[in-house]
Amino acid sequence: MPGLSVVFHPAAVEEAQAARQWYAARSQSAADSFLAELDRGIEAVSLAPERWPLFVHDTRRYLFQRFPFQLVYRVVKDSVQVVALAHGRRRPGYWKLR
Repeated sequence: MPGLSVVFHPAAVEEAQAARQWYAARSQSAADSFLAELDRGIEAVSLAPERWPLFVHDTRRYLFQRFPFQLVYRVVKDSVQVVALAHGRRRPGYWKLR
């Protein structure tokens, strides 16, 4: 069953690229694992966007299992809008104005 389309805020794309580059500089295996976990998160929120509880400003968050990141997203009509790929231990709430 196809899920909702997933649209990334441009800043969330930059955050994903920066995180991948950071992991790749240390270990290509870690970078590959990070991207695989990101893909799992995207698929999960696409298929069941309301599975995760409300967070702040009508957003929800999907917590990564192996990395200190979270997909912060909101459901808008027939799509999921990822507003941030936020590091769980840095600058909480920086993305709230997106």
